[in-house]
Amino acid sequence: MRIREFVKSFEPYRVVEENYPIRLDKNESPYDLPGWIKEEIFEELRELSFNRYPQVTSMPAREAIASFYGLSPENVAVGNGGDELISYLVRLFEGDYIVTTPPTFGMYSFYAKLEKVPVVEVPLKEDFTIDGGAIAEKAGNASVIFIASPNNPTGNLQPEEEIIKVLDTGTAVVLDEAYAEFAGKSLWRLIEEYPNLIVLRTFSKAFSLAGVRAGYLLANEEVVDALYRVKSPFSVGIMTMAAVKVVLRHYDLVERRVTKIVEERERIRKAFREFTYPSDANFLLMRLNAYKFLLRKGIAVRKLSGRLDGHIRVTVGRKWENRKLIEALGEYLEVEGCG
Repeated sequence: MRIREFVKSFEPYRVVEENYPIRLDKNESPYDLPGWIKEEIFEELRELSFNRYPQVTSMPAREAIASFYGLSPENVAVGNGGDELISYLVRLFEGDYIVTTPPTFGMYSFYAKLEKVPVVEVPLKEDFTIDGGAIAEKAGNASVIFIASPNNPTGNLQPEEEIIKVLDTGTAVVLDEAYAEFAGKSLWRLIEEYPNLIVLRTFSKAFSLAGVRAGYLLANEEVVDALYRVKSPFSVGIMTMAAVKVVLRHYDLVERRVTKIVEERERIRKAFREFTYPSDANFLLMRLNAYKFLLRKGIAVRKLSGRLDGHIRVTVGRKWENRKLIEALGEYLEVEGCG
């Protein structure tokens, strides 16, 4: 048996595994689903057969999402998390390379590398916004362009006028809006005007379903049809589809929780305004090299590297967790002589 050398070139995805009391490192919602919503999900599951494969194209979930947006199910694709959909979008379109805008979500490049698709990078500007004109210059031979808005790990929305410049090239554009609920802005309605626009969304953040693994995209019917021609069947289980249907019925709860998270986000940012970038997401990018210090205090955050070396990304937690974070960072600044 011989493992391919190509595979050995990959670094495995790693997170801090220790059981720290406060986990602010994965951009999850700090709120679990309440018991009464879980009971609704269980009621849905009681009517389903566990010994049968799920619906092959996830139609129950697609119909629920389509109804939520006022679209046709043919405009919706559902995946086992957004990552699964990214892996197919890298392969779906003709072209010589993909385009990314670092620093941004690393899985775009990961799946391209896995498929041996070259990656052309058009770095974000100093303020972490995209340069639509510079991206457009690289669009000619690209198969797909990935833009995250709000961007991970910087947290900022991308200017609509710059995104339009990229869409006007006609190249496939994946607009990753995983954190859009926290920004209160989405460009999904542009899929009617731009058939090359694919809007990627998730239930892992605002909807508290990170453990269920449910991602989806909204796009032109031709794109969705093409994706389901190559997508692995049965990848979305009955538990996932039941959870999606139920949480969409309770979007008022999602909105209330988003409001709390945004309020807490701004409370943290106000406490460390000098070191913290504005954010439209459920996390903050901080110009503080406090990763190890916070671990010693029992708080796990995300350590960044490359252009963002010396920065941390901090997920907004519950109020008491955020209070502990603020206290710990206050201690850190005193130790470093910045307080």
